[in-house]
Amino acid sequence: VMKKVACCFIIWLSCTIPVLSQQIAVIPGDVLSTLPAQHPYLLLNDAELNRLKEQQNSDAILKKYIGDVLARADKDINLSPLEHKLIGPRLLSVSRECLRRVYSLGLAYRLTGDEKYARACEENLLTVCVFPDWNPSHFLDTAEMSHAVGIGYDWLFNWLSPDSKNKIRDGLIRHGLKNGVKAYNGEDDVPRWWIESYHNWNQVCNCGLIVGALAVADTDPEYARVIIPGAVKSLPRALATYGPDGAWPEGPGYWHYASRYTAYGLSALKSALGTDFGLSKTDGLSETGFFPLYTTGPTGLYVNFADSGERARRSTMPCLFWFARTYHEQFIADQEHETIDRYGVLPEHLVWYVPRTKESYSPDLDKLFKGSVEVAVMRSEWNDSDALFVGFKAGYNQVNHGHLDLGNFELDALGVRWARDLGSDDYNLPDYWGRDKNATRWTYYRLNSFSHNVCTLNGQNQDVMAEAAFVKFHSEPDAAFAIVDLTSAYAPVSTKTTRGVAVVEDRHAVLVQDEFELAGSSEIAWGMTTDADIDTGGSTAQLTLEGKTLTARILSPAGAVFTVESAAQEPPQKTNAGVNRLMLRIKNQSGDVRIAVLFSPHWKDGEIVKDTEVKSLDSWE
Repeated sequence: VMKKVACCFIIWLSCTIPVLSQQIAVIPGDVLSTLPAQHPYLLLNDAELNRLKEQQNSDAILKKYIGDVLARADKDINLSPLEHKLIGPRLLSVSRECLRRVYSLGLAYRLTGDEKYARACEENLLTVCVFPDWNPSHFLDTAEMSHAVGIGYDWLFNWLSPDSKNKIRDGLIRHGLKNGVKAYNGEDDVPRWWIESYHNWNQVCNCGLIVGALAVADTDPEYARVIIPGAVKSLPRALATYGPDGAWPEGPGYWHYASRYTAYGLSALKSALGTDFGLSKTDGLSETGFFPLYTTGPTGLYVNFADSGERARRSTMPCLFWFARTYHEQFIADQEHETIDRYGVLPEHLVWYVPRTKESYSPDLDKLFKGSVEVAVMRSEWNDSDALFVGFKAGYNQVNHGHLDLGNFELDALGVRWARDLGSDDYNLPDYWGRDKNATRWTYYRLNSFSHNVCTLNGQNQDVMAEAAFVKFHSEPDAAFAIVDLTSAYAPVSTKTTRGVAVVEDRHAVLVQDEFELAGSSEIAWGMTTDADIDTGGSTAQLTLEGKTLTARILSPAGAVFTVESAAQEPPQKTNAGVNRLMLRIKNQSGDVRIAVLFSPHWKDGEIVKDTEVKSLDSWE
């Protein structure tokens, strides 16, 4: 039942997203006419590998990265065999672990020629190829395993025995490519809705199959001749959602999943066929490498929307090297090198390696990403862990993985995340993927409006079908702001609703201001989720966390007071132990109502902003 519900939700969702302009790829009659004669030809051929090995002699950073990858591979040699075990409806964790091992061990063998790595990689490939299936009912599992086995087969091709080649090729075709062909041919015994979808499933399924099909295209071309055209026709649907300027509607967490598979697939096409059929020229794709950089606060935590994991933070993303080298954006590569310094290198960093530079950069402090989910980010400094930062979102409540959180904001200062999003709950909760107005999904605290840093009217969620867009965005050296029209989220209780978020007073404080035109008498609840301890005193509240302090002040309306509530919930929902809600509740409101709250970090130099001008959002400029 869970599988059917999830599939029905995503099939329905893929039909609800507004149609975006798509670049139509031109596909030649024989897509395999340029296939190389010799393996390996996927992502990293022998000529490129040899250049990489030679380059390490003059690049100490690359040499260290190679050493670290080999050290990880030494540990991967002795891991227990993979097992066909589902978690809920998914085999996905097994597919991903197989993929991780194949890149680790396969690249270690190619770098060193040491057969211990090849043998260990071969064992993993043979193990998964005798699984009863790759769980095609949850097609991500099949696609990721096809990717893993395709890369392993190609990279080890000249070492594998004829018997192993046959077994691995047979497993890849039987469990992966045949199911892919059925999907593209419209057969009903495998899921195929992902072909028409706009979200991460599109890239993962299409690009995983691209890698698998190309791996055996020299001996079994009939699969690639269906899969490659099918994938190239399907991918523009999802790639179009990067437009116009690189935002990803499923949030920065799912950005990495979708975008790394975009990189895998387009890189595989380019390396094996010499072309990606123009897909890399899709509007927004050249800019999307900046999205995870801008939506990461100084704490390292993401602007955490759309089912991101709790306290999700940016870690290493090898695909950023692919974006950097494909679109000649050295800043993206250098930012990824800094992340590698903290979290370590992965094999794909070597596949798409971009050398580090000592260039200095002065990127914009503020940025507005447009698209189906819009995000505004503002900060006081780059490369300062104590800097002030605020992320602020608009968009569409029905987007894949979306919560009822239009107008949500998150706030960093002094190295602390003060206003935060709780993240996703358990995907296996009943009706987690329900989308209609009365779906159980909207009773789950982490997904509904009552856990987010938004207002609610009369104890109601935001409208589940609501859409919101930024109507103003302004950036100058000492201040910045964004304003979003939230009318759709709160109608008909409020006939017009807007929220503005500004960094003010020379970027030392943040103002959050809400304005309502209420249709009748209403109760307004303003809320913010925080891990901080809160000491309230009427219109002020002092928040303390990790030895740091931030003061919240109600500048409007007069007489309003802060209270503190708990975000705790009962199992099977996540319990949110120790998490608080800073609340402002005002009853019997009517007509025009303004709520303005000022957040003032207690800076190390002793400065505390105690006031700022409050004026109507219409006059912000």
